[in-house]
Amino acid sequence: MNMSDDDFEKIVQQIQNQAFDDARNAYGEKGFERWRNPKYGGVLEDADCSASITGGCGDTMTIYLKFTNERVSAASYVTDGCASSGLCGSFTAELALNRTAEQCFELSGADVLETIGVFPEAERHCADLSSQTLHEAVNNYLIDRSKRIR
Repeated sequence: MNMSDDDFEKIVQQIQNQAFDDARNAYGEKGFERWRNPKYGGVLEDADCSASITGGCGDTMTIYLKFTNERVSAASYVTDGCASSGLCGSFTAELALNRTAEQCFELSGADVLETIGVFPEAERHCADLSSQTLHEAVNNYLIDRSKRIR
């Protein structure tokens, strides 16, 4: 049985539509839009600090931060994990922007999840991984800054 190009395209479109529906159901509209249009991903070349943590699930998250006038002026993330890790890294980077180091320490996984809105229960640990990685990056920044002040 030979499949026409039109038949193949219809099957591909059905699969894509199902994947989009699944993602929208899992992450809500806000998370779905970020999944479709990622932000803050990649290495921040001129970062003042970074940190990498591997979570219990095996995903590794790296957060990069740039500070200007004692506030986060740029942030990015890299993860080798699933879509949930990527979403949490993206929203964590966004939440860090314009905050002081101390304010970054106040951000929790719960804050990330609240910002996303809808998130799979089984993947909520990704938000904790991203906030812990942010905290470690800020800690690294403060340690480095204290060494420069001496």
